[in-house]
Amino acid sequence: MEGFTESDLRASAGSRSFERGLGYLDAVSGVEVGDGWVTASVHGTERYEVVLTLDGPGALSGECDCPYGMEGNFCKHLVALGLTVLARRESLPRQRKAARDRAQGLDGWLSGLSKDGLLALVREQIAEDRQLRRRLELRAASARGDLAAVRARIRDLLDVSPFAQYGYVAYADARAYADQAGQAVSAIGALTGSGRADGAITLAREAMRLLADAVETVDDSDGWLGQVGADLAEAHLEACRAARPDPEELARWLVGHVLGDVDDGLTDIDPLDYEEILGDEGMAVLRKSAVEAWRDNRRGWAEKYLMERLAKAGGDIDAVVAVHAADLVPNGHTHLVIAQELDAARRPDEALRWAERGIQDARDLAAVDTSLVDYLCDRYERADRLPDAVALRRDHFAARRTVPAYQRLRAAARAADCWPAEREGALALLRADAEQRQPSRYGGPVLVDALLDDEDTDAAWEAATDTGADDRQWLTLADQARAARPAGALGVYLRLTGPLTKQTGNAVYEELVSLLLSIRDCHRRLGSTEEFTAYATALRTAQKRKRNLMRLMDAHGL
Repeated sequence: MEGFTESDLRASAGSRSFERGLGYLDAVSGVEVGDGWVTASVHGTERYEVVLTLDGPGALSGECDCPYGMEGNFCKHLVALGLTVLARRESLPRQRKAARDRAQGLDGWLSGLSKDGLLALVREQIAEDRQLRRRLELRAASARGDLAAVRARIRDLLDVSPFAQYGYVAYADARAYADQAGQAVSAIGALTGSGRADGAITLAREAMRLLADAVETVDDSDGWLGQVGADLAEAHLEACRAARPDPEELARWLVGHVLGDVDDGLTDIDPLDYEEILGDEGMAVLRKSAVEAWRDNRRGWAEKYLMERLAKAGGDIDAVVAVHAADLVPNGHTHLVIAQELDAARRPDEALRWAERGIQDARDLAAVDTSLVDYLCDRYERADRLPDAVALRRDHFAARRTVPAYQRLRAAARAADCWPAEREGALALLRADAEQRQPSRYGGPVLVDALLDDEDTDAAWEAATDTGADDRQWLTLADQARAARPAGALGVYLRLTGPLTKQTGNAVYEELVSLLLSIRDCHRRLGSTEEFTAYATALRTAQKRKRNLMRLMDAHGL
């Protein structure tokens, strides 16, 4: 444990958590040193239990039950404990040796007890620790194969009522409930290990239903029940591997589970994990049941997912296409998915036809999935069908009239060596929109943004003057045109400065100073630096109470 440094802590936690951990040094209490680990309590928003371990030279890891730590992160509380340990590093070797001596002493004492002595000790602990007693009772029932007792205990373990003070399990109690529910999983695993896997399968399925009911009343924000559900699914799989249940019954149960007989959001079971258990007979029943369910509900998400998984696993690309084709969305996204699946199956001609069909079937080209347009144009370009790519880009731009659509049309037209003509037509559409005051999603007319993107500053300036532009566009225009149009740019900067002088805040001051620097540059280009000096002096006089602004102006020589 003495082999780590403050740098190791910073590397494990990251700068942000490390810096925050510095503020918790006085919150560490109850430090206990073991051989290779240190535990403590750290008082933050709540009291958190922290364990710091050293896996190797400089390799730190740890656990904390704070929300950030429970996500697997090296949190600020671990940093605080680590720094506390480093502050006491001189005493660590002695404390570690003492911990080893205690462990060896305890082991030696236990080894020397007779059977009756050990039984007496265990009984004493059971009498004092209710949770320990319950765990051992459950383990004993599992070992005996007493399914009735284990079933009753599992029901108790998954019962939320002891934790639900107001009809639900609050966030603060969710972990305690999940820890208790986890004991049910352990009991099921113990049944499998003791040769009673058939019973384990039955109880695992019952536990899944109970857990699905319980989650409706638990604030599981940290996902503890999700982990219990995953462990429960694994316990069911292991029990099936051991018991080898009837493959037809298992197949039907798996399909029912995936399609919603039990909430599989918690016990996310993949039927294909059971392929070796099911064998050919069970897989045939699984596929048949899945097909029947899908035919009854072709738009059901679970039905589609199961069908797609089985079809892909079986290499049946036609079935995959059929699943998606049964529920085509109007924007062409499903057509794109089908095309990509066919591409992966090395059936490019069919893929191209499906992509083209997606464009043809689209009710509104403005709403079509842009990824489908990109995919189809890429296919056209690779096939040297450049005019087709340009035509599709042209139609898509005409429908959407956005800067990204304009940029894609430009790229396609340049590749086909026809950009001047295409640009003229595209700009004509944008001019018509600008004259009708049709703004872009950013505020100003797309025409100005498109011309700026073309780096045609003069045309963009004229368009902004004729049809209008928003402040963002005017600022960009002024920045790009300042060398050629210093007087025009100066007018823009002065207009934008006015409203900022009536506002406060460091972000406002930074924006204002940036404009002042541009104004100074314009006056320099115009040979009127005295005017700027007078303007800046007047501004400082009017804004003198804004001390942060004054400091910022001083820093930039304004």
